[in-house]
Amino acid sequence: MATSNPAFSQDMFAGYGQVYGVPRSTVTTVQGTMGKCFLLLGIMTGCALFAFQSMATGSLAPGVLPVAGIAGFVLALVTIFKPTLAPWTSPVYAAMEGVFLGAVSQVVEMRFGKAYPGIALQAVMLTGGTLLMMLFVYGNGIIRVTDRLKSGVIMATGALCLFYVATMLLRLFGVTMPMVYSSSPIGIAFSLFVVGLAAFNLLLDFDFIEEAAARQAPKYMEWYGAFGLMVTLVWLYLEMLRLLQKVASNRD
Repeated sequence: MATSNPAFSQDMFAGYGQVYGVPRSTVTTVQGTMGKCFLLLGIMTGCALFAFQSMATGSLAPGVLPVAGIAGFVLALVTIFKPTLAPWTSPVYAAMEGVFLGAVSQVVEMRFGKAYPGIALQAVMLTGGTLLMMLFVYGNGIIRVTDRLKSGVIMATGALCLFYVATMLLRLFGVTMPMVYSSSPIGIAFSLFVVGLAAFNLLLDFDFIEEAAARQAPKYMEWYGAFGLMVTLVWLYLEMLRLLQKVASNRD
């Protein structure tokens, strides 16, 4: 099993197989992973609400936003390269990303709030709705995570990452991609594609969690699986927020 989420890789399961008679308290279970997902989501939500309100009242320094973003990125890299640290790094990652997302959401609200009130709340609802929808279609086998689907999602996500890197490098030389990042129909269509791609990554994340449980991976993989799912949800929320920004700009 492979996934385009950098936190999830087939190498994670190297050396693990189905071993019967192992106590559930020492191996990964789907229920245990879901419990940790809810815990990390609660930490992220609480920190996001705090940052959102603090940013609105001016009690949160603007410099906190990039610091939280960089800290979350560094913690994600540490967790990816050292999964055994996931029980300690993933809660801190959730807190840092919560602060980052809350601050970013308030900045967007301040910019578009008058013409498009509640844009951050709408992004949250759309993200939550997408998560539930993808969980439903996965749980009921409506969309099966086949090798062909995995390969397609992985290639599409890899191509998107290369595109983002290329546009960042081009910006250094003063070259921009206005059509893709604008509020034009092409820009909105591009954002819809990215949101859909992020949603399909959730299916691969669910599949990873189930396989970790099936292979009876070590207990810390519950934290790692929950962390990987949070990475995808952060990406999905940011893309939802960007999509709504484009729609709001197009209305002006």
